[in-house]
Amino acid sequence: MASLFEFLVAAFLVMGGVFGIVGSYGLIKLNDPMSRLHAPTKATTLGVGGVLLASLLHAAVFEEHVSIHELMITLFLFLTAPITANFIAKVHIHRQETRETMPPAGEDDHWATHDKPEDEERRTAGRPDAAQ
Repeated sequence: MASLFEFLVAAFLVMGGVFGIVGSYGLIKLNDPMSRLHAPTKATTLGVGGVLLASLLHAAVFEEHVSIHELMITLFLFLTAPITANFIAKVHIHRQETRETMPPAGEDDHWATHDKPEDEERRTAGRPDAAQ
């Protein structure tokens, strides 16, 4: 039974290493910042997740205690990676795009990243529900 858990720990480590390498390679080789954004936030997050799963399994089976550290790191990682991706995307939008060069926003008729308070007043001025 121990060899099964050893195999699982090794598989999680290999999976984590492969995703880490793919994410790092994508960060270097992809052309523009919006493409590069996916490499560290998707593949590398899965890579670190694989290493954390291996560590959690190893601590539970071989050292016979449950380690809360891995769970805390996983929680921190899954909370901060999307926020970091959002900040990187907004910086790219603000550096590369203006209100005139952005594509149509669709049925919402605005892009929140370039809105100012006076834009919101102008947009809601003609609506009957704007008085609320």
